[in-house]
Amino acid sequence: MRTQTAVLFEQPGTWEVVDLDLEAPRQGELLVRMAAAGLCHSDDHMTSGDLVLPPGALPIAGGHEAAGVVEEVGPHTPGWSAGDRVVMSFLPACGMCRWCASGMQNLCDNGALVLAGIRPDGTRRFSLDGAPVGQAAGVAAFSRYSTVSVQSAVKIPDDVPLEVAALLGCGVPTGWGSAVRSAGVRPGDVVMVMGVGGIGMNAVQGAAHAGASVVIAVDPVAAKREVAGSFGATHTAATMEEATQIARGFTNGQGADSCVVCVGVVTGEQIAQAVEAIRKAGTVVLTGLPRAADDHSLPVSTRHLTLFQKRIQGSLFGESNFSRDIPGLLRMYRHGQLKLDELITNRYTLETLNEGFADMRAGRNIRGVVVYD
Repeated sequence: MRTQTAVLFEQPGTWEVVDLDLEAPRQGELLVRMAAAGLCHSDDHMTSGDLVLPPGALPIAGGHEAAGVVEEVGPHTPGWSAGDRVVMSFLPACGMCRWCASGMQNLCDNGALVLAGIRPDGTRRFSLDGAPVGQAAGVAAFSRYSTVSVQSAVKIPDDVPLEVAALLGCGVPTGWGSAVRSAGVRPGDVVMVMGVGGIGMNAVQGAAHAGASVVIAVDPVAAKREVAGSFGATHTAATMEEATQIARGFTNGQGADSCVVCVGVVTGEQIAQAVEAIRKAGTVVLTGLPRAADDHSLPVSTRHLTLFQKRIQGSLFGESNFSRDIPGLLRMYRHGQLKLDELITNRYTLETLNEGFADMRAGRNIRGVVVYD
């Protein structure tokens, strides 16, 4: 079939909406009609040329945070039916590798193919004039239709709006899990979240849900700081210097129990600020990534790590097991315990996709969402 899709042809570049050929689903695959797709900073990294997340090959059909409806089920694929409503996980889970078997689906070996845009056997499902086109994260959320692996899909209830459910494909579990799982926030903790966009705002939610008594949202954008209070922030600050003083004021000068770094493009200076801001035996969670050129630049005193037992903990997808956590977070939403509707700042069409990313870069969005007809 033919489907309208936003494709990246060069880096740096912009998303170009073109018609692609799409293969029918094979065994273990689904044809999904996309209903909504979230606009994540990771997608913008692919176009900007900042080399935080360079695509493995171009051209590539973009987008990785989505929800939709199953239109067709591949042959010999039990357990799925046309009409199933699904959230797409940007990281697949094969269920067989060491990491899936250990309850760490976010580290599945098939995640290595996310940027390459290919299936494990090296094939692709999209093409343009006969030439193969990559599929971002195996999802291609910026396509009206997409053929996806069942390893990347989880069924959801009928009463959850799909444009809201789409946020569970990346941003919500990543931020929420960064606080709850990676930082290990406990009742009474003092927590800082650096950067409160689509990921960080959910880290704020997660810290509050875990029982933190003080949650400090740090962001230079005033509008985001204003919104953070409704997601559980008890205090806000425009700078890390200000936030550190707030944290020390609650801890007899010791510093925060943890700091979750959710900045879109992380710098070494920001990591150093986070390490300075936490107490002895505290934790810094790195959820954002630096540019590739700065990947080995970490201006942190090793004395802080050894003598004060401070810990720097990476977090991928918030340490989520998506087949468990996406339904769990949706249950929280359905019981009024998790804010999702409030995350959506603006809605866009596929044709105005680039405007959505411009709004994100300008700080006008918590989360922008492409909504299909």
